[in-house]
Parts: sequence; C-alpha cells; structure tokens
Amino acid sequence: MADNHVLTKVHVLSDTELACLLSLIGSEHCIISTPVDALDDLTTELQLISQRTFGLKSAIVECTPHTTLDDFASSLLLHTNPPSPTASRSLSPYLSRSAAAAAAEGGATGHGHDSYFPAGHVAFAHYTPSRQKQYSASISPLTPAPPPNSQMANIIIAKNLDRAPKAVQIQALELLRTKRIFTRTSVQTAPKTFMLVAVLGADSGGDARVTAHLNDFFYVSHWVDPEDEGFALLDGNDDESFVSSSESAGGADGAGDDGASIASTLSVVKRKRRSQGGSTADVMLFRSPKYLAVTDGGANKPPVFSPSDISHLRQLSERTSVDIDVTRYQMNIVSFLRMHRAVGAGISPQATQHFEQLMKSLAPLHGLDYVTPALVQLAARKVYLHRITMAEPARERSMQWGSEIRAIEMLLEGWGPEDVIEEVLEMVAAPV
Repeated sequence: MADNHVLTKVHVLSDTELACLLSLIGSEHCIISTPVDALDDLTTELQLISQRTFGLKSAIVECTPHTTLDDFASSLLLHTNPPSPTASRSLSPYLSRSAAAAAAEGGATGHGHDSYFPAGHVAFAHYTPSRQKQYSASISPLTPAPPPNSQMANIIIAKNLDRAPKAVQIQALELLRTKRIFTRTSVQTAPKTFMLVAVLGADSGGDARVTAHLNDFFYVSHWVDPEDEGFALLDGNDDESFVSSSESAGGADGAGDDGASIASTLSVVKRKRRSQGGSTADVMLFRSPKYLAVTDGGANKPPVFSPSDISHLRQLSERTSVDIDVTRYQMNIVSFLRMHRAVGAGISPQATQHFEQLMKSLAPLHGLDYVTPALVQLAARKVYLHRITMAEPARERSMQWGSEIRAIEMLLEGWGPEDVIEEVLEMVAAPV
C-alpha cells in the first residue's frame, strides 16, 4: 500500500496528470486528445505538467504532413548551448571539388575551400570526372550535427502526430521500441525516464488514433473536455476546491471493514471551479472520495512527484495481487470485446498486456494492494478507447449468413468505441 503522503499527492492530480503518472509508472506512452480548438492549450498544459508535477524536461514536436525525419529527430533534442549560426564559411586549406576536377584535368591549382583533401593529396592522382557523382553522394562537411552536449528530452509532446507522414510515425514507433533514434551524424539515446505523449485533435477519445502499429503501442488514452475538465495548471488552480460527491450530498465518509472496497469504487468527486464571471461549474472527475486541498504549483517549487515516488508506485504495482475471479472477469471482457459485432479490430495481445498492467498500477493509487472489479472496468475504458476500430457494414460478420447491408448500416450507425466498451461492461457480470 502506498504511503499516505504519496496518496495525498495523487488525490490532487487532474485527469491529464493521472494519465501521465500512470504512463510513467508503467514506463509506457500515452495519447491525450482534445477538440482541435483547444490543442494549443493542451500542449501548454502538458509542458506545465512536465515541469511542475514531475520535474522533467519536455520538448514539443510540431507535426505536419510535410514533417521530415530530420525535423522529427532534431525536435527531440534539448540544446543547452545552441551554436550561433554563421553566414560565411571559414577558410581552410582544402580545395573544392570543382578545383579538384580542374587540377586533375589541367593541373591547375584551385583556391576553393570545399574539398575533403588538401592540394597535392594522393586522392587527386586518381580523380576523374566519372567519379564526380560518387564524391557528390558523400555527406557534406557542412551538414549540421547535434551539439556534443545535446540530449533527448524526458517527455516528448508530439503535437498532431496523426498528421505526420507514415515514415515519421514509423520512426516514432522505432523510438518507442528501441529508446534511441538515428540522425545523420549520431545516435541519440532516450533517457531512463522517457515518455512520448501524442497530442491529437479529435471530437472524442475514440477518434484519436495514429497508424495501426504505433497506435497499438500506446499504453492508455485520455480525452480532455475543455468545458468540463479544463486545464488546471494553465488556468491556475488557486481558485479551485474539491469536494467529494458524498460530502456535497450531506453524507459522511465510509468507514469500517469495507472502507478499502468503497474507496476503490467511489472514484468520482465533484469539482467546483470558479469561472471568470464568478459562477461555479460542477465537473465530475476521477478522484478519491475525500476532501482534496489544492496547492499552488509554482515554477520555483519542487515537483509534486519525485523519481523516488514514481519508483515506489511502480514497485507497489508489481506486487499487486489479482484474484482468479478478477482475472476471469478481465478475460471475459476481452473476449466480449473481440466478439462484439461492431468491433472490426483492435483487441490485440499487446492491449491485453497493457490491460493487466494498468489494473495493477491503479490499485496503489487507491491505497490497495489488490485489484477490484471497479479497477478492471476503469482500466478497460482507458486501454481500449483508442484501439477499437469499428467494423464496416460490408464486413460485419452476420453478412456471411445473408444479412441485408442496409439493416447492418442502420444497426451500426452512431456507434463508437465508447459505446462498445460500455455495453460490454454492462453485459459481463462482475464477481462478487
């Protein structure tokens, strides 16, 4: 079970911060999406989360359909002392290729400064115009190289990663798999604490996705509603207070032997946020059922979570126990999702592994050393939201037995990954 001071810090986190924390605990990566209009605010919020909540360095990668592999690789690096650009080349005793060709043909001495070899070098004795193409294919000595003190950021905020070319997304997949990336002149290795956050613009969490293999590699996904959840650090949380649903209704905190079980299911509290006009908006968030005090996350203050806190939560998640009935419940959910007639793909073995890992990671955040059915349901909503691909009416399985395609179109109309997950959770009976 996590220490009380760690649980207290967990309880004041926003949903976006919780998604990042769970990814750091599992040493994984996540997708966070929001409507396109709020994409810039979400990017800034993630920068503040990196600095204030976790004390980690972040880098933003602006992805467009024209992003190149070099653009992507260079955006990952932090340049502590960037070199100042120069408009002119420095003089050197080396000949240019054109001067080298002239020297090989007529013996004239050139005065250029682009050649790899000085005048009179043995390489010029064998230089012929036919080898010009071979020399031109070499990497120019003026190709910019990363500074020797550059390093990769701890948190990569890949904005609009879904808009990047497929080659760039494949390069991102290799980065997540191998924790390193190749540039023209060097190999950059990711730090020990490393996370890539894909920031996507979408109308719902089920619409936020990237290429298939990269999409399956992401651990969890979270959709931010700017009107309900908002951006706590960006908006300033000094005017916010958190009150549990039971307290707002006049109830008291649960006590007794079932307190831990109740704490695992009552994970939603009512958040009161003061708007600019002075009114109060009630927002439902994933929280622990207790009064939560919000502290100011100033830039000069230490981060909320230190590396030792994250390591402690990771160790607790590895020691979390799962009862056989809970495991059976998890596997039933996976089977029902895979067999749902509206699901075309997405229920992969990688997703099942992430499903189990997230279940165990959620338990310490609730002060538990075992997994409850409520945590299984919460993990399913986060793991499969970005993975489920809806079936096309023409490929729906009942078409094999003569169903009318018009009837199938009407049946599947309006369905999304969120609807599929909720229906499956209602169909599968939880253990008692």
